[in-house]
Amino acid sequence: MAPSSSSLSRRVSPAQKHIHHFVRRRAEQPESRLHFPATRKYRSMEEIMKIAKYAVVDREDYSHVFCEQCHSDDHDDELLLCDKCDKGFHMLCLRPIVVRVPIGPWYCPTCSDHHHRHRPLKSFSQTKIIDFFRIQKCNESWGKCMSPQDARKRRRRCGTLVVHKKRRRLLSFTSTEDPARRLVQMGSLASALIALNMEFSDDLTYLPGMAPRSANQAKFENGGMQILSKENTETVEHCRAMYKRGECPPLVVVFDSCEGYTVEADGSIKDMTFVTEYTGDVDYIKNREHDDCDSMMTLLLAADPSNNLVICPDKRGNIARFISGINNHTSEGRKKQNLKCVRYSVNGECRVFLVATRDIAKGERLYYDYNGYEHEYPTHHFV
Repeated sequence: MAPSSSSLSRRVSPAQKHIHHFVRRRAEQPESRLHFPATRKYRSMEEIMKIAKYAVVDREDYSHVFCEQCHSDDHDDELLLCDKCDKGFHMLCLRPIVVRVPIGPWYCPTCSDHHHRHRPLKSFSQTKIIDFFRIQKCNESWGKCMSPQDARKRRRRCGTLVVHKKRRRLLSFTSTEDPARRLVQMGSLASALIALNMEFSDDLTYLPGMAPRSANQAKFENGGMQILSKENTETVEHCRAMYKRGECPPLVVVFDSCEGYTVEADGSIKDMTFVTEYTGDVDYIKNREHDDCDSMMTLLLAADPSNNLVICPDKRGNIARFISGINNHTSEGRKKQNLKCVRYSVNGECRVFLVATRDIAKGERLYYDYNGYEHEYPTHHFV
């Protein structure tokens, strides 16, 4: 005998009732109101490994470590071990080369984002260049915008002939006349700064927690510092005013696979031309003893070493950050030098200028001696 319908309803489980009720309601709903859960997207293994935490496990035996580039285990004193993958690389086999053993942790190009930062230089629109460098419009008359050398010629007066000892004066750089080419030059600098996560700054900056501006006084220099003359001060201020108007020196930043970012002359530069000032954050050298920044510049050498100051262009800086150094251990390296680094007292404060030591032709790369004042920077690996 077939069971009655009432007995069937009593034998249906609560879960089955819920399923039938859900199916009936879904069938009654219009298709436009049906909502399906979004498909969940999963990260790739490459993305996960970039942010994953890792631990460095020391090997018991490093005798079998070799260079991943040349596959040689020679010159083990120049072999760097990646702190993430533990693979070895010769300092000279890396591109760009590593000129000294890093102080802190070091990561190979595969494990770091360093190879992503050295992307090709890109172009910028005029509006972006103006915003990036904070270029100001020139509302001055022609007489105020002309170089100090031209102004001195116009002020020349007839009088008694007096013989003076000839002094070598700084010359203003000559900006490229073509505005489109100037955009290319400034765009190359902007691209390099952005690639290194830097901001453009044409001044020394003083930040909380670092050396105050009151610490940068030329009178603290051990043995004294040469004072910039009035004429040369006018030249420097004129060049700074030109830069603020978007009239930059004829220089372009290029990326070399061996040297990294470097600077080339994009026009002729005369001997004794003021090229640029070395800028960045000012700090006590005692605060940077374990800093791995490879571009720190001596600003002040005081009688008390604890008051020594350095310029650190790791966060802020200008084109001086990318000018290469010579290998002053070889005659060929010393021949490349076409700039000199000079420290001056300007209105009582220490400043660092890069000045041409000879005529520089278009297309020539710019070099100066990193050990102009102190012989502590290892330049024997420089190309």
